[in-house]
Amino acid sequence: MKAEIHPTDYRLVVFKDMSNEYAFLGKSTVATKETIQWEDGNEYPLVKLEISSSSHPFFTGKVKLVDTAGRVDKFMNKYKGKYSTKATEEKSAE
Repeated sequence: MKAEIHPTDYRLVVFKDMSNEYAFLGKSTVATKETIQWEDGNEYPLVKLEISSSSHPFFTGKVKLVDTAGRVDKFMNKYKGKYSTKATEEKSAE
């Protein structure tokens, strides 16, 4: 491995899964502005996660519904007139 390419400023950080409020303490170099009071009484930087092993369907075995249809519809409405296909243009010309 190359020398001096890995960070040296590791510190204890609390990672919190916002979907189920699960939190764990680990080491990281991530920069964050928020802090949280941990179980040991000390204050640590807080990193908020959308998903972790405690809420991911692969690890929990539970299927979580995601509003993908709403996102697709939003995308289609946003770019409806911007990117039309040639076939669509030909049909409208007839």
